[in-house]
Amino acid sequence: LGSRVLRTRGIRGCAGREEMSLAASLTARGLNAGTCAGLRLSRGHQPALTPLRARAARRWSANIASRREPLLFTPGPLTTSPTVKQAMLVDYGSRDALFTDIAAEVRERLLRAAATSKEKGFECVLMQGCGSMGVESVLGSSVPRENGKVLIVVNGSYGVRQADMCRTLGIQHECLNFESHEAVRVEDLLKKVREVASAGSAFTHVSVVHHETTAGVINPLQEMTKALKAEFPDIILIVDSMSGFGSYELRMDWGIDFAVSSSNKCFEGVPGFSFALCKREALVACEGRARSVSLDLFGQWKFFEEQAQFRFTPPTQSVAAFRRAMMEWEEEGGFVGRSARYTANYECMKREMLAMGFKFYVPEECRSNLVSSFIVPDHPKFKLATFCDKLIERGFVIYPGKVAGVETFRVCSIGQLFPEDCQLLMDACRRVCADMGVELPLQG
Repeated sequence: LGSRVLRTRGIRGCAGREEMSLAASLTARGLNAGTCAGLRLSRGHQPALTPLRARAARRWSANIASRREPLLFTPGPLTTSPTVKQAMLVDYGSRDALFTDIAAEVRERLLRAAATSKEKGFECVLMQGCGSMGVESVLGSSVPRENGKVLIVVNGSYGVRQADMCRTLGIQHECLNFESHEAVRVEDLLKKVREVASAGSAFTHVSVVHHETTAGVINPLQEMTKALKAEFPDIILIVDSMSGFGSYELRMDWGIDFAVSSSNKCFEGVPGFSFALCKREALVACEGRARSVSLDLFGQWKFFEEQAQFRFTPPTQSVAAFRRAMMEWEEEGGFVGRSARYTANYECMKREMLAMGFKFYVPEECRSNLVSSFIVPDHPKFKLATFCDKLIERGFVIYPGKVAGVETFRVCSIGQLFPEDCQLLMDACRRVCADMGVELPLQG
């Protein structure tokens, strides 16, 4: 299986005309496989290595030996296709028509992915930086300075982060809190909005997270949107769909005013920019409200419309790679095709992890097929840091969890991954547990 994966993965497998081995990457940095292997194996030089460098040397050496790049079972950045990587090998000028045409095409494709278009009254604004910068751009630009008030629906750390943004920006807000292992309850949301409205200080905006990456909870976005807009049509709805859009369906015509996502999630691009899909009427109302120059959503959009350019230096390679990633998303079948592959990945890992005795943190009824959080087992020999490090040495990257009060780790199904990759990870998990002296299946 390993050989077959290496033969069929292009750059990842270091095979064929697109070969780009890790050894070649190191050589470009002035290193070579022998150097890294020497760092790892030469005991005489060990005292000269800091713990951090020694740890890095072990990882590099292991990956050189496996002749492939690490597989990222993470919520982003994530493993990308050879052709997405290849799309970054061209330099573009930020004002070059070649690049501005690419940016315009990306904006159009993103609107189409959300079942809408400029002709239907919607706009797409690309914003340099990470996904959180896109969320902060929308919050900081759309909420009026006077009498604006946001209800932030929180069931994980990304809702908490929105509250931090509002606090820093001086935006009046309240939080409606749920546990990190449960989905948002629509009736609780409506009840909160009613209560505040009856008290005379109504919310102007509601902000929700579509897929909470913290633990992998999928919230009922369509139901929530339609219920909220049916009763409170004037409320502006902001949706953070950072790790949901591209796998789970999102349609602006459900009643969404702003939807934010980023380049390095389910569309399988690389980091560099976020984007906001906006109802034009709500976007135009943002003029003069921004609390930041660089994150002025209306200013960015206006410059795109007038000059066909980013206001400030754009991530040219990232945008070019994203255009290729969107082509591949469409070729795979859009939401349906991408979700089918991610579901197959999830089912493979679910079956194997349960067989090993690991327990999910999120109940199945609200668990996504994108991010799986597992509770760290209560076993004297199971150490999460060791588990993660030994997997990295074998070429598999997972993340520790972000859940407050419960030690967890996350294994993600997204990125250019396939069930055979997931099976390789599961086999590695078994070997690592054996190395640590953890007998499987886990008991208790």
